[in-house]
Amino acid sequence: NKTCLQDESLVVQLLRYRVLFIYFNMEGLKLWGSRILSGVGLSGDRDRGCFYRRQVEGGGDPWSVYSKETFLSHRRKDVLMMTPWFAPIVWEGTFNSEILNEQFRLRNISVGVTVFAIKKYVVFLQKFLETAEEYFVVGHKVNYYIFTDRPDEVPSVALKEGRNIVVLKVPNYARWQDVSMRRMEMISNFSQQRFIKEVHYLVCVDVDMRFNDQVGVEILSDLFGTLHPGFYGARRQSFTYERRSISQAVIPRDEGDFYYAGGFFGGTVIEVYKLTKRCHEGIMMDKDNGIEAIWHDESHLNKYFVYHKPTKILSPEYLWDDNMGRPQILHKRRFLAVPKNHAAIRN
Repeated sequence: NKTCLQDESLVVQLLRYRVLFIYFNMEGLKLWGSRILSGVGLSGDRDRGCFYRRQVEGGGDPWSVYSKETFLSHRRKDVLMMTPWFAPIVWEGTFNSEILNEQFRLRNISVGVTVFAIKKYVVFLQKFLETAEEYFVVGHKVNYYIFTDRPDEVPSVALKEGRNIVVLKVPNYARWQDVSMRRMEMISNFSQQRFIKEVHYLVCVDVDMRFNDQVGVEILSDLFGTLHPGFYGARRQSFTYERRSISQAVIPRDEGDFYYAGGFFGGTVIEVYKLTKRCHEGIMMDKDNGIEAIWHDESHLNKYFVYHKPTKILSPEYLWDDNMGRPQILHKRRFLAVPKNHAAIRN
């Protein structure tokens, strides 16, 4: 048996393998169990902590022993890491992907990704899917739900085990604004009819993007949104919320926490269903009243998040445009806008 001795006490929950008990005192942590634990240690000083990866003899999932957090220090001092309603804001350096991956593997979770490749937007699928296979929730089961009016033009991309492309044929619309707003209706309908039976989480993203770094299970929560790269440091008065009282997306000037991007949101299937259903209802009510919210479905998304707080928020690392530069607080650029001629693509 191995013993990991540290200056501070650790409490480790041993999963699955019938470990009988944990002996815990101020000298460190001694692990005792009904099976022999073996492994190789990667030592570090007190600041870096002590990390071991072990496996149960005869196979099985690995588990980790890791250093205790220090309560008088912060992982990041340059950014906000928690909202007033205790929702974490995810930045590089604020999470341990090893621990998270193991937790989600034990739960055997599956993730659905919705993208809309309508009309000429189908040209972005190749890069999107190839980079997603390299960086998106690697090691977990994923269904790529591709909404398109051109199913014959969906590219063939090599996929890892447990990952699938599901093509969903949908109509196109004359205006790109209508395509954007109708996606709330389509996601809502398919969530109720199909997605709820096939995946645990839904991630709804724009297709004219590429993955540039790891986007893992750290994003997953009951309901999450992403800080818009153009407003993450702005004052509330600068947010481009819908302000006209006749619109269902209206947000009063003294309300609102953040400005969220319409190009990356998600959560459990049931929570995404509730979000998209409510946004679609608001869009249709606006249409009946002859008004269209200033930023279409994004305006309705922001209205929803004012009164239904997300349980996790992703930093602009998860939705960035290199035309905006590379500020020091941005340690990773995980999901990037693809350069394009908007007018040519939307026509």
